[in-house]
Amino acid sequence: MKKLICSLILMMSLSLTVNTVFASDKPKVNTELTTEQKAELERITSRVAEIKAMDKSNLSKDERKALRKELKEMKKKAAAMSGGVYLSVGAIIIIILLLILIL
Repeated sequence: MKKLICSLILMMSLSLTVNTVFASDKPKVNTELTTEQKAELERITSRVAEIKAMDKSNLSKDERKALRKELKEMKKKAAAMSGGVYLSVGAIIIIILLLILIL
């Protein structure tokens, strides 16, 4: 029974990941930042440093909410500029389970 369940989980995980992999004829995009993007990234990091150094105890609830929203937007912009590879929590759990089953 255990072998049957393990094999079903393995087949399901492999079938889900194989369908998402496609060969591409597109050339790879250059991931180096332009001078404008570097300047924007520097502006974002300096603004984040300002917000961290700020005394937030005397801010109202709406002002703190606006700061959080601004930080989230800046984080999205910085992540979009820098690229990178991200793994979701579900993917990490599946990888760990597969490693446990194999080993």
